[in-house]
Amino acid sequence: MTTDSELTIDAIEDAAQRIQPDVHRTGVLHSAAIDALAGRRVHLKAEHLQRSGSFKARGAHNKLRLILDAARRHGVVAVSSGNHATAVACAGQRLGIPVDVYMPRDAPALKQRATRGYGARIHFFDRLLDDRAQLIDAHVEAHGSIAVEPFDDVDIMAGQGTVAYELLTQSRVDTLVVPMSGGGLMAGCAVAACAAQSDITIIGVEPAVADDTARSFAKGDRVEIPQPITVADGLAVTAPGRLTFPINQRLVDRVVTVSDQQIIDTCVLLFERCKQVVEPSGATALAAVLAGLTGDADDVGVVMSGGNIDVTELAALVAAHPPPSDRR
Repeated sequence: MTTDSELTIDAIEDAAQRIQPDVHRTGVLHSAAIDALAGRRVHLKAEHLQRSGSFKARGAHNKLRLILDAARRHGVVAVSSGNHATAVACAGQRLGIPVDVYMPRDAPALKQRATRGYGARIHFFDRLLDDRAQLIDAHVEAHGSIAVEPFDDVDIMAGQGTVAYELLTQSRVDTLVVPMSGGGLMAGCAVAACAAQSDITIIGVEPAVADDTARSFAKGDRVEIPQPITVADGLAVTAPGRLTFPINQRLVDRVVTVSDQQIIDTCVLLFERCKQVVEPSGATALAAVLAGLTGDADDVGVVMSGGNIDVTELAALVAAHPPPSDRR
């Protein structure tokens, strides 16, 4: 396993080779309708079509493949609102490693079903009242399991960085736009992108009500916010990671925010015009491009990070936040 200071392009290249049997090399989608709305060429990295439904499969498989055989019998444990949970469960099933997952009680039903379907044991908690770190620490102490962090782990970041590592062999882009939660996807992508193109512009995107990284960038140090409630549940963290933040602070040009309404409108646009089902967290980066928040580069790479939303949930979101009637 790598150490805290070793998130390098070499680590990302090693991860790409390591996880090659486990994950899809997702395609880059193009849409004339989206290009017209954005006023530029938009290259959509389709991680919503990844194994287990999100980019999280990359980091999870990289981490679990690095666990020594002797330690695997004790299993792994993770805490997640959904995509990380599902990815760890998927990796555990493929590698024969027992998985326990702590999920908030209000986690989307589709993500609960998928996690359980991969054979993981689910333990529910209250996202507003329970301390996630304490839950995991207690489980590790009781069972000897290995904790799999959702973002603050270099092996996880290296796996996530393979998203940009692939994208930049598939498309030539001037700007890379990535959704931000704890910052693991962005940290890996930023290292990979800067290694491939020194002049690339890197922009992070958060929901407006979950702007912990934007506030942290403004302050120059990590800021913690109250537990946010947003339609982009996968981006609802309270602070950027201790390991991810210094990397992103150094390599990311800026962080912008979009409203829940803009996110849902983008989900609907992707469904109606591109026939792609993308969850709100996965549509957040594109929402920023369509809102004109990512500059004037001719070619923009956008990470669509996940697609784990069912029809009922999507319909409920649209009903609660109807899109404008004059949308093209």
